[in-house]
Amino acid sequence: MRKLFISLPIIVFFIVSCQTDIKSEKPVWHTKKWVVENKIHNQLTSTEKELGWTLLFDGKSLNGWHLYQKSDSTQFSGWTVKNGTLFCDATNETKVFGDLTTDKVFENYELVFDWKMDIRGNGGVFINVQETPEYNATYNTGPEFQLLDSNHSDTNTPLKKAGCLWGVSPQLNEVDVNNSGQWNTSKIIQQNGKIEFYLNGKITAKEDFTSEEWKNKVAISRFKDNTGFAQAIKGKIALQNWYFNSWFRNMKIREL
Repeated sequence: MRKLFISLPIIVFFIVSCQTDIKSEKPVWHTKKWVVENKIHNQLTSTEKELGWTLLFDGKSLNGWHLYQKSDSTQFSGWTVKNGTLFCDATNETKVFGDLTTDKVFENYELVFDWKMDIRGNGGVFINVQETPEYNATYNTGPEFQLLDSNHSDTNTPLKKAGCLWGVSPQLNEVDVNNSGQWNTSKIIQQNGKIEFYLNGKITAKEDFTSEEWKNKVAISRFKDNTGFAQAIKGKIALQNWYFNSWFRNMKIREL
C-alpha cells in the first residue's frame, strides 16, 4: 500500500505534464479576434481564406494596381506603400497625378476596406469603372462611394456625405465618420447590378443599377449628360486622387 501511495503523485504529475505539452503544441488559429488583438493588418484569417476572400492590397506592393489610363506611370505617381498602408501622396506636385485602378474587372463581389483622409480631405472609391479610350476619368463611368474627413465642409451636404453614392443618392441611414486621424471601415456589395454601401457598420446606400428608378435618379443628377455613367454592372475598382492625402489598408474582396 505504501508503494502505491508514493507512486500516485508521480503518475498524476506525468499526466498533467503530458497534457501541458499537448496544449502547447496546438496551432494558433488566425481568427478575427486574434487579428484585432495582435494589430495584424493586410492578412487574411484561415476562415476568410476558406470563404474565398483575397487581398486587394497585399500591404507590401502595388501588385494588381495601375494608374488609370497611364499604366506605365504608376511607379512615378503619388501612390506608394507606407508603413503597411496604401498611401496617396496627393500634395506632392512632382508626382504623376491619377486614380489608382485595379488590373482586374469585378462583377459580383463583396469588398471591405479601412480608410482615412487627411484633415478636411475628400476622396472616393469608384466601382464598375470602364477603362477605354473614350473616357479620360474614372468618374465618367464609375459610381462613387464618397470618402470624407470629419472636418470637410461637404459633411453638411446630403449628396456629398461620406458613405453616400456621390451626387445621386444621400445617405440611406445617417452615419458619421470617425474623427480626423482615425480609421473608418467601409463595405461595398454588388450582385447582378444591385449594390449596397456600408460605413462603419451601417448601410448608407442601396441601389439597383438596372432599374428605371435608378435611371430616373441619374437623369436629374449632375451626371445626366455623362452618357457612360453607371451604364455597366461590372468593371474595375478605382481609388481617387483628389488633391488630399489618403490611406487604405485591409482591402479584401470576395467574389460572389
